[in-house]
Order: sequence, then structure tokens, then C-alpha cells
Amino acid sequence: MTHALFRGAFAGRRVLVTGDTGFKGGWLAQWLLELGAEVSGLALEPDTQPSLYDELGLSRHIDHIMGDIRDAAIVKSVMHRIRPEAVLHLAAQPLVRRSYAEPILTFETNVMGTANVLEAARGLDSVGAVVVVTTDKVYRNNDTGAAFSEDDPLGGYDPYSASKACTEIVAQSYQQSFLDAARIPMATARAGNVIGGGDWALDRIVPDCVRALGLAEPIGVRNPSSLRPWQHVLEPLSGYLWLVALMLEGDSRAVDAFNFGPDPESARTVGELVNRLVAGWGSGSWMQPEQVAQPHEAALLRLDISRVADRVGWRPVWAFETAVDRTVEWYRRHHLAEMSARELVAADIAAYVLDAASQGSPWSSAG
Repeated sequence: MTHALFRGAFAGRRVLVTGDTGFKGGWLAQWLLELGAEVSGLALEPDTQPSLYDELGLSRHIDHIMGDIRDAAIVKSVMHRIRPEAVLHLAAQPLVRRSYAEPILTFETNVMGTANVLEAARGLDSVGAVVVVTTDKVYRNNDTGAAFSEDDPLGGYDPYSASKACTEIVAQSYQQSFLDAARIPMATARAGNVIGGGDWALDRIVPDCVRALGLAEPIGVRNPSSLRPWQHVLEPLSGYLWLVALMLEGDSRAVDAFNFGPDPESARTVGELVNRLVAGWGSGSWMQPEQVAQPHEAALLRLDISRVADRVGWRPVWAFETAVDRTVEWYRRHHLAEMSARELVAADIAAYVLDAASQGSPWSSAG
């Protein structure tokens, strides 16, 4: 049954995930294993402790290569050895506040790293699908609150957002200049704010909350009124996998830039998110620290997901409440050592697939 998901596209396929040591990459690699794929990974060492990559024991189950995507020679060598049939490019410097501290690293990783991946991919006749993951922050955001569609102007105030907007331009250039001629289909994926168990990054709201809750300390919330399109990590991952499955079938509708986010009513404030996390944990409190000079961050962010819904039939499965409740339950059980990370991830995937099937998601069966 599991291998039949996404029309059975991944059973026995060679799939490369860049950034498999990260939060989203770890979830993706684990799901691909369950789908029967031959998974390879290229990434730096995990940069958090604990890390989902280590807790899932992925090094024992996938062909992982520790390497930096900024090194074109390493990327090319890995790609030519693996000869992947599908490439999911998630490796990035993904943190807004870190991008202020390390802007050059951010641009080198997110822009030139992507160019290195696409350059290596275009030289391989094995590649039948590429998904380049960017972010909802690629848009020029004037904080009007309007939902961004894929044709809106790209921009970026902070180095992270700007680097991801540049990534979109680089990807489009490679597609038009090289990949179309090589018959390598590619899509870019702009995901909203992703939550879920196993994220231990600094300066991200959910792991910051969990660390404070675990220590019975008040949570510091910088911008409780900021609005974000929250979604469980499995939501965009199902979208990426569905795009790959369609591209491998030769479906040109999957070749484009796509937003992946929740239904409009699941765009909520940071304060609403934190309140629900605290309620799910069963105890805790939060406070807003005294205002000091902070790096700029957008206050309002919404996504229009009509293109991906209309074009390929992808829709979100879990509403805001379910996404947050599954997330806090994951961390609570992990904190109490009731279940291993591997068991918790497997349980969330199973529940998500069942709910997707009950809602008629097109990727949730072989037909």
C-alpha cells in the first residue's frame, strides 16, 4: 500500500535529496524510504543537537555523502556517481536572522549552491525530475496582507529572502537555457512556514517554544502579531513528491513555480500558534521581551495556492489546529521518551496519508 502512493512513482527509483541532514530533509528522506526509493543524500553535518537525521538513524538506511553544495566539484562527483532519476534540492541556509549575521554564506549556499546542483543535473541523462525548494519569502513584501501568487514580483529585504528570490531566477534561467533542451523537467516550490516534530533550529518559533517548555521557562515571543501561513511539514513534502511523480510520468503541468501553503483560514498569528502549543503541552507561559532594535522581518505573509490546486490537484490536508496539535504531541512524547523519533515520524506519516485518502488527495493512491 505504501509503495502505491504517488502512483508508485518512487518504488525502486534512485532519488537524491540535498539537505537530508536538515529538518525537512530528514522527514523527506524517511518518507522516501517508506515509499521504496533508493535514497541518497548530500549535505553538511547536522548543525543542531539533537538532530532528526541522527535520531532517525538515516545514515544506516540511505547512501549519504557529507559535502557542501558550494563545492561544484563535489556536487558533480556525487551526482555522476549516483545518477539519480529524481533530485529534490532542499540544502540551504534557511534562517532569516542567521542571514543577517552571515550574508555571504547565505548567498553562496542558496544561490551558487543551487547553480551547482542544476549544473550537475543537466549533464545527466538519468534525471527525469528536479524540484528546487525555495520559500514563501521570495516575494517583494510590502506588508499589505494580500496573498502572494506565483506571478507576483520577487524581492527580499533580508539576505535570506533575497537569496531565495535569486535562487528562483537562477532556476528559471537554467530551465530556459539548458534543462528544457536536455528534456529535464523542473519545478520550484515556495513553501509557507513549516512546523513539525524534530526541528531543533535556533531562532525558529516552534523549537524555541519547545526548549522553553521543556525547561519550564517562559517563552520569549518577539513578534506575537506577525501573521504566517503555518503548515505541517508533511504538507509541502507531499506536494514536492507529487510534482516529481507527475514529472516522471511526463506531465508538463508539474513544470512551473508553485506555492505550497495552508488554506486561508490557517494563516494565523505567532501568538495564536504559541497559545495552542502551550495548551497542547499542558503547561507553560509566554511573554514578549522588552523591545530592542531587531532585524527586519515581514509582519504579514499569505500565500495563494490556487495554481497548484488547479493544475495538479494538490490541496493541504491538515488545518492549523491539527498541524499544531500533531507537532506539540510529537515533541511532548519525545520529551517524555514515550516514543522514538522514528516511531513518531512514522505515526505522523501514517495519520497524514489516511487523512489525505479520506479527502481524496490525488497522490494518496495508485490510481
